Amino acid sequence: MKIEMPEQALQIIDWLEAGGFEAYIVGGCVRDSLLGRDVHDWDICTSARPMEMKRCLRGYKLLETGIKHGTLTAVVGEESYEITTFRVDGLYSDNRRPDNVTFVRSLTEDLARRDFTINAMAYNDRRGLSDPFGGRDDLEKGLLRCVGEPEARFSEDALRILRALRIAAVYGFIIEEQTAKAAMELRHTLRNISAERISVELKKLLTGQSAVDILRQFRDIIAVFIPEIAPMFNFDQHNPYHVYDVWEHTLRAVEAVENTPLLRLTMLLHDISKPECFSMDKKGVGHFYGHQERGAEKVRRILRRLKFDNDTQEDVCALVKYHDIPFDPTVKIIRRRLSKIGRRRFELLLKIKEADARGQNPEYLQKRLNNLEAVKQILEKIDRENLCYTVSGLDIRGDDLLALGFNQGPAVGETLEALLTMVINETLENSRAALLAEAKKRLAAPATRTANSKFRRKNP
Repeated sequence: MKIEMPEQALQIIDWLEAGGFEAYIVGGCVRDSLLGRDVHDWDICTSARPMEMKRCLRGYKLLETGIKHGTLTAVVGEESYEITTFRVDGLYSDNRRPDNVTFVRSLTEDLARRDFTINAMAYNDRRGLSDPFGGRDDLEKGLLRCVGEPEARFSEDALRILRALRIAAVYGFIIEEQTAKAAMELRHTLRNISAERISVELKKLLTGQSAVDILRQFRDIIAVFIPEIAPMFNFDQHNPYHVYDVWEHTLRAVEAVENTPLLRLTMLLHDISKPECFSMDKKGVGHFYGHQERGAEKVRRILRRLKFDNDTQEDVCALVKYHDIPFDPTVKIIRRRLSKIGRRRFELLLKIKEADARGQNPEYLQKRLNNLEAVKQILEKIDRENLCYTVSGLDIRGDDLLALGFNQGPAVGETLEALLTMVINETLENSRAALLAEAKKRLAAPATRTANSKFRRKNP
């Protein structure tokens, strides 16, 4: 067996070995090479101490990225290679990082401190694969198993619990029984992990090929950092349009949506306020009035707490808020929706609505898919005929209103919005002449004259 590695990595290993030290590629790059997957980061471990690395690699630009823990980074052109001394870790008092490390000369001791067997393999062209914990066998079985005692590995670094879920989701692996048990028992320690690290792992988990299986099996772990999902578990909807409880519907919607972090995150959270908005009518039918708006408010708090970027927050909250908005397939209604939501989010919302429908009662699915297809055809018609649904699409501009006699200020924007509404409602043609004629009427109206005069007094 031979792993093809970059020439620069080979040269770094050669220089370290020429200095009398052992050196290997290690961890994820070995794992992904054995799986035939693309490798993005090539990490190297060595028996050389940091000062010994510097002597062996004098010709390289070396950054002291983690010298306390034995790590230097060699920069070669646009690429960088982390090189770390063999080490054993001390206590992890914060459940995240070792309080201290001890440098060693043994590769096996170094591999023994790593999280999972599939990440505890090292490779060198001359020595071959070093796999003291059976990582290659676990790869072939599709099994994720801790190195040594799972309780010890997760107690050292609580993020490993969420990383286990993410790796299993991305690679489609099964989490070994004792590893899964320890993850569940120690899930509370995830509260010691920073929100930024949680959100990074969550996004990767959600886009994994087995994301839904992991969310279904380990929902109590996810509920540690998103406790708001817990009321969704086993919540019967008592509604003919739903054959699953709220959580199972959510999982099926996650599975059905396009595999992007934004859309998967939206589907995970889109019905998060259903339990608190539940009511039942006299016929025993369940309803969830207002869950969209309340859900959007709750989702904003969740995403802020988990330190998601502002763009993600705004997009997910908007999609949750509007995920149930009716999409009647008429030009007028779709133009209204486009004007209200915006084109980019409207197209995302089409994907959200389809996934939502696929997670509901199959009896009504085809009708809903037909409706969405009709909406897409209306959208094509709007594009084809260049029908206006934004102020920028009007055949006049603010300067045209100023030329008519409007004063610069709120009245200009309000008038343009009013004209757009009339155009969308098909009560006014989007032509320069028609728009100017309507604008003149509004300028002559008492309310507009009053607004103009007030603005003049404030801005003499």
